Amino acid sequence: MQVPAHHAPGKGPDTQGLYDPRNEHDACGVGMVAHIKGEKSHAIVEQALTILANLDHRGAVGADPLLGDGAGLLIQTPDPLIRKWADAEGHLLPGEGDYALA
Repeated sequence: MQVPAHHAPGKGPDTQGLYDPRNEHDACGVGMVAHIKGEKSHAIVEQALTILANLDHRGAVGADPLLGDGAGLLIQTPDPLIRKWADAEGHLLPGEGDYALA
């Protein structure tokens, strides 16, 4: 089977419609860590923090070392921990999975 030239490994698609390969450039770095069975674990958070610390190419990394670049982690809500804090403050939370934090 012959592979079309525009699908050859290492070559992007040709100019077509609004797409122009001259506009292609390196994308910002992204890391992803997950437990294959969806189990929650602090080890996953530790691994994600290691990725974040070693990810040099994050789009907003700037010259000022005192300012953050907005990079962070997206994690499952640690319901037992949040519920403990909420109880201590006198707040009643809905069931697990029915609320979010920002």
